[in-house]
Amino acid sequence: MEISSAHKEVLVLYYSQHGSVRELARHIAQGIEQVPGISARIRTVPKVSTVCEATEAAIPDIGAPYVEASDLEECIGLAMGSPTRFGNMAAPLKYFIDSTSGLWLKGALAGKPAAVFTSSASMHGGQESTLLSMMLPLLHHGMLIVGIPFTEASLTATQSGGTPYGASHVSGSQGDTNSSAEERTLAIALGRRLGEAARKLAS
Repeated sequence: MEISSAHKEVLVLYYSQHGSVRELARHIAQGIEQVPGISARIRTVPKVSTVCEATEAAIPDIGAPYVEASDLEECIGLAMGSPTRFGNMAAPLKYFIDSTSGLWLKGALAGKPAAVFTSSASMHGGQESTLLSMMLPLLHHGMLIVGIPFTEASLTATQSGGTPYGASHVSGSQGDTNSSAEERTLAIALGRRLGEAARKLAS
């Protein structure tokens, strides 16, 4: 059965404070769009504040538009990214995910493939636990998790980011947003694998 043109997008959803996760999102989208007939829809989430009066603009100053629940429902797959915050996803992304119970009740994401990605300042900054923390709500939604297999040579060669759980970047103490060659290769590979899985499952 041919899927309609309205349902050939994979959502790349991220939160990025300094730009590293946004850069990874760009590479993952590149990999998704290497799959014939599949395109990437890139979205972000606003910051959250402990000050009740503080609000974000309705449209972000830079980067992708803010995500809506309909983005998750309409897309045939999801790549979700966050910086590492004490071995966990950042609060703005968690805040949005916590608002998706309506989609969960409908089973809107069940059976769709998903992948995760992250960035941290140090090699041992909790990347893998952050990736796992992002998988948990996706599993509750019934999504099928796609990782990076060791058949990707860069996974063994990398001296910086890149894990079997998902794509990652090590920014260092200076907050370098530029990915290494291996990090880029693995992010693109993850996007391509997610796109291929989404196309097969949607058809």
